[in-house]
Amino acid sequence: MNIAFVPVRGGSKSIPLKNIKELCGKPLVFWVLSALENSEKIDIIYVATDSEKIKKVVESFNMSKIKIYDRNPENAQDTSSTESVMIEFINKNNFKDNDLFILVQATSPLTKPEDFNNAIEKFKKEKADSLLTGVRTKRFFWNENDTPVNYDYKNRPRRQDFKGLIMENGAFYISTISNIKKNPLHRLSGKIIIHKMDEYTGIEIDEPNDWLMVEKLLQKYVLPNKKTSIKLFLSDIDGTLTDGGMYYDVNGNELKKFSTIDGKGFEMLKKKGIKTGLITGENTKIAENRAKKLKVDYLFQGLNHEEKLNTIKELCKKENISLQEVAYIGDDINCKELLECVGIAGCPNNAHNEIKNMPNILCVSKNGGLGAVREFIEKILY
Repeated sequence: MNIAFVPVRGGSKSIPLKNIKELCGKPLVFWVLSALENSEKIDIIYVATDSEKIKKVVESFNMSKIKIYDRNPENAQDTSSTESVMIEFINKNNFKDNDLFILVQATSPLTKPEDFNNAIEKFKKEKADSLLTGVRTKRFFWNENDTPVNYDYKNRPRRQDFKGLIMENGAFYISTISNIKKNPLHRLSGKIIIHKMDEYTGIEIDEPNDWLMVEKLLQKYVLPNKKTSIKLFLSDIDGTLTDGGMYYDVNGNELKKFSTIDGKGFEMLKKKGIKTGLITGENTKIAENRAKKLKVDYLFQGLNHEEKLNTIKELCKKENISLQEVAYIGDDINCKELLECVGIAGCPNNAHNEIKNMPNILCVSKNGGLGAVREFIEKILY
């Protein structure tokens, strides 16, 4: 079994409650948990915390692999080592000696699922005892006594000819349960190998300035890749699948305008094996007829904003997926709570400004009822 262990204590001097402070619209700890959740090599994720606030935030992610471990207060102090909580945790569980233990740092949110996959494969292939992650740096280093560490200043190499050094980036470490038990004071021992990560992952979040830099790097390198894990697609109806208008015929019957362009998008999702659903605050025969025409898997009507989120949480449990594997497009403030929790959130071009200004919202160019849903679907698929 491959066990991921993420220690996140409540105390942080430089950035208070750092692990649940929002980074690109999500709590910091969300990013590594999402990468672990979507790694095919990770079997179970333990979040070790001493904070009720952190526990509630992590539970709200509704990720299927996560379990909470309540760490002892004495191993959650400023002076406590990470190794102390690792040993505490291992001693309280009956893991097999050959189980892999992956220590993961929440302060490295740029880590991707493929990093865990590739590192575990390398660890097993090379029959290592320990693995650490690092990045190649081509900086020139000097000692305190004014002597160079890694180059000859009389023969200064060009960057393209310079191999540089491997810098430990602290993203994660791998060992076996038995190896940790034999060496309880050290996370690395025996045959040590390195999994090299992209250079931009060299930043750990320890200070406020790190936060600013990592936020930009997340937007560039991580967010565009989230579309690959969607298993359920949901759409609001009024203002999203329709233009938001209310039409009446001469007999006073209510009419709504839909787009056949959006309908084709639902066909595309079906072909990819992605389940679909409609969710709305109203309760109308029109919505029922449109759901039948689109052949969606689910239709939820007459729900307020809280009921929408709770309903989809229950649906995720039924489908055995997490909210991070859900894509949802909505246009108004009653959609906000659900939009904040899903893996990919989208809105039409004419959505309410509060929705358009949400962090990480994917705002398409078309208006509701005029192909906005189809455009959002294409961005998810392609």
